[in-house]
Amino acid sequence: MSNDVSNCSKKSRGRPKVFDREAALDKAMTLFWQHGYEATSLSDLVEATGAKAPTLYAEFTNKEGLFRAVLDRYIARFASQQEALLHCEEKPVEQALRDYFSAIATCFTSTDTPAGCFMINTSATLAASSHAIASTIKSRHAKQEETLLHFLRQRQLGGEIPPDANPQVLAQFISCILQGMSISAREGASYDKLMQITHTTLRLWPSLIAA
Repeated sequence: MSNDVSNCSKKSRGRPKVFDREAALDKAMTLFWQHGYEATSLSDLVEATGAKAPTLYAEFTNKEGLFRAVLDRYIARFASQQEALLHCEEKPVEQALRDYFSAIATCFTSTDTPAGCFMINTSATLAASSHAIASTIKSRHAKQEETLLHFLRQRQLGGEIPPDANPQVLAQFISCILQGMSISAREGASYDKLMQITHTTLRLWPSLIAA
């Protein structure tokens, strides 16, 4: 009996660990978010994820592949949920924007993740040689602006925004405000501080749509 138990224990200890892809992506996300793409090394990623380098290569091909998977994970966990708030058609345009800004401010200042926006933090520290990663992040920023543009055009069709207002300019303006909020959060601004920026922006809203 004791020999059987001993043999079972040896077999159990010899089983390889199952690779938890989502857990690894979340840990890698924290590193990229905090330090940026360039400053995060493969050895840092191996240590943080607990996976061996061959496992990461087999799953993601290289560091760039891992980063792209992390970006997809970030969009699914954070960006998509924030943007979904713009699709609540029963809310007035200003309330929808306030909820959207509030969700983003919450994300930027959460103690569960590094401060600021994952994409903005990463793009700010890219080397000139990282063309592929820069292009990927730029494409995602453009998609965020397109989401805002679609939201604003729909509200314009619904009569909440005057027909002579320019939704493209409004979307660009909101995107710039969000980028500024990310930088402020990175420098230590609290949720309340970011919401002050939100309130100021929305107080300007009547004049913005009248331009």
